[in-house]
Amino acid sequence: MSRILLFTGKGGVGKTTIAATTALCAAERGYKTVVISTDAAHSLGDSLDHQLGPEPLQVSPNLWAQESNILYNIEKYWGTVKQWLAALMAWRGVDDIVAEEIAVLPGMEELANLLWVYHYEQKREYDVIVIDCAPTAESLRLLTFPEVAKWWLNKMLPVGRKLLPVAYPIVHRFTDMPLPNEEIFTSIDELFKELDGLRALLTNPQITSIRLVLNPEKMVIREAQRTYTYLNLYGYPTDAVICNRIIPQSADGKYWQEWKDAQTEHLQFIEECFSPLPILKVPLMEREAVGMKMLEEMGRLMYKEDPTRILFEGKPISIDHDNGNYVLSMNLPFITKGDVSLLRSGDELIVRIGNQKHSILLPQVLLEYQVKGAKLEDSLLRIRFEKGADNVGG
Repeated sequence: MSRILLFTGKGGVGKTTIAATTALCAAERGYKTVVISTDAAHSLGDSLDHQLGPEPLQVSPNLWAQESNILYNIEKYWGTVKQWLAALMAWRGVDDIVAEEIAVLPGMEELANLLWVYHYEQKREYDVIVIDCAPTAESLRLLTFPEVAKWWLNKMLPVGRKLLPVAYPIVHRFTDMPLPNEEIFTSIDELFKELDGLRALLTNPQITSIRLVLNPEKMVIREAQRTYTYLNLYGYPTDAVICNRIIPQSADGKYWQEWKDAQTEHLQFIEECFSPLPILKVPLMEREAVGMKMLEEMGRLMYKEDPTRILFEGKPISIDHDNGNYVLSMNLPFITKGDVSLLRSGDELIVRIGNQKHSILLPQVLLEYQVKGAKLEDSLLRIRFEKGADNVGG
C-alpha cells in the first residue's frame, strides 16, 4: 500500500511549500514519491522551481510532481460523459466551444483530481502520494465528494438505465435531443467501484493522513478549527498540525517583539484547540522557500524523523446520536479525572479539566442544541447535547 498525505489550510498559509517540502523529504529517504497540486491556482511548480503539467514529471531523484488540470482530467477519466453533456448543450443552442467548456458537472473536477490518487494506488506506482489540496473550503468538498457522488449515482443511475429502453424510441419520434446511451451509463457505472475504493483509501488511518497547515494568527486558527471538526465528523484521519512561519527568537527589535508576543499567545491557543495532535513548528525562513535547496533546509527544521510515519493514531472527536440528542466524545489521553467545566460561547465550546483547556468549534448540527453535562471515563470525555436543555457553563 502507498502512504497518502494530504495538506490543507486557509489560502496563503504556505501549504504548497509544506507539501513540496514533505514530498522532497520522503524522496530523500528513498521513497518513490509523487506530489500533486489540486488547487486551481497552482503554485507547486513555483515552489519546486520546475515547469509542471497535468501528468507527473520527475523533478529530482525519487520525486515526481504534477499540477492537475480540470479539462485534461475530465477528458482522461470522464470524457464519454462530458461529450454527451456538450452535445446536449449544443442541441439547446449553446455555442459548440462554450458547450465544451461548461460541460462539467459540479464536483467532477474534485472527483477527477481524486481519481489520480486512486489509480496510483491501484497500480502501486508510488510509495508516497502527497496532495497539495485547494484552500480549506474546496478541500472539504473534494474529500466528501466520493460519498456524495456515490449517493447521487445510486439514486439516479438505476432509474435512468431502466427508463432508457422505453424512453429512447418515444423521445426520438418528437425530438433529436441526445440521450445518454449504454456506453455513458457503463462509464458512470465504472465509477462505483472507484468511489468505493477511494473512500476506503481516504478514511483508512493506516494509509492516509491529513495534515492541517496554519499560521499563528487568529483568523487562520479559527478556520483550521472548523476544518478539523468537520474532518473528524466525515471520518478522515488527521495526524498533525503544522504551524508555519513562526518568528524565531533571534529576530530582535520592538517590531519583531510585538509579533513574537502575539504569536506566543496564539501558539498556546493552538495547543488548546488541537491537543492531542502533535504540533510541528516551522520558523519563518530568512528568504522565500523556493527551489530544492530551500525546501531541503525547511524539511530539516520541520521533520526530525521519517515524514511518512503516522504521527497520531485515533479519532480525537466523534459525534453520535443518542435518543434524539447528541453525544460529543473527545479522546483525551493522559488526562486524569478531575473537575470538568464547560463554557459555551456561540459556536465555540471551551472545556476545562483541571489545569488543561480545550477549545472546540462546534459543527452546524449542534448549534441548536444545548450542553447538558459531561463525564470523563478512561480518557474519553463524553459531552451530552440536548434540545431545549439549559446551557451548562462553568
